[in-house]
Amino acid sequence: MTYIAKPKFHHPALPKNSLGYTHRDYEGSVSTLCAGCGHDSISGAIIEACFELDIEPHRVAKLSGIGCSSKTPTYFLGNSHGFNSVHGRMPSVLTGANLANRDLIYLGVSGDGDSASIGLGQFVHALRRGVNMVYIVENNGVYGLTKGQFSATADRGSKSKRGVLNTDNAIDLVALALQVGATFGARSFSGDKEQLVPLIKAAIEHQGAAFLDVISPCVAFNNHAGSTKSFDYIREHNEAVNRLDFITGRAPIRIAYEAGTVEVVEQHDGSKLVLKKIAADYDPHDRVAAMTFLQRNAEIGQVVTGLLYVDRDPEDLHRHFNTVDVPLNTLTEKDLCPGAAALDKINASLR
Repeated sequence: MTYIAKPKFHHPALPKNSLGYTHRDYEGSVSTLCAGCGHDSISGAIIEACFELDIEPHRVAKLSGIGCSSKTPTYFLGNSHGFNSVHGRMPSVLTGANLANRDLIYLGVSGDGDSASIGLGQFVHALRRGVNMVYIVENNGVYGLTKGQFSATADRGSKSKRGVLNTDNAIDLVALALQVGATFGARSFSGDKEQLVPLIKAAIEHQGAAFLDVISPCVAFNNHAGSTKSFDYIREHNEAVNRLDFITGRAPIRIAYEAGTVEVVEQHDGSKLVLKKIAADYDPHDRVAAMTFLQRNAEIGQVVTGLLYVDRDPEDLHRHFNTVDVPLNTLTEKDLCPGAAALDKINASLR
């Protein structure tokens, strides 16, 4: 994989946050993704969220699996900790890191292939265990690195750019996340920065398992008419696929629309994506109602975006395990081996 470093110098008048950092301090290498890829917009939103939250980059650990989406941590927070794991195994690596050092902010970045197929079991168990993290899926409905086959999140009835009809039912990752116990569930669109940045900020601040599904159209393989993951379909619906290995540059698609309204987004290839933004009076504290709301809108072909559910009193993995307040990797031998008297007390309690 080729990494293109950005120059270190920047204009001295760039805006700074309260820590004295500029946006450049939250950036990474130059992106090698296709021009106009929704994933780059998500990277930009993460950069903006961390800048606005005044987060020290070294306090963040970013982890990923395999796929176009899993390349993106290279393009943001270049001064943070990072680990690129194997296909579908990001959640277990993140869980281990979180248990060792609870003081870091954990960003798990994955894709629909990485999380909804080979990593589906890992996805479910990390969320049901309440690992304190922000789990972001950059969802485009295809395998972009292997030329655009349908992923498990592709809607039944959608068509590939080659005209192949998807006959399999789609996995709704937000609905699944809420079902297994995620205490924060949201969906957004890569082209809606006004909605996406606040959602990422809220997820980072949430002390529990936060899941964010971001529809991120693939300009190369899933952005055509007939797709339900295209820019146009998510403004109206969503889809795109391309057989060419050479992708011409395209301008990122950006939108802005009011809460409670439906927006039809036209993709680069002319297809349309339908998005529905949650109304301002929507109650995000009812898990069952949120799941029902998702299903009802899915039946009429609308992709609901916004904060769908948040638990007012979340519990994370450390609270479940009743671990100590300090990171486990800081415990000394004396802390871990308190002596025979402590062991005798434990044994006595079990009699």
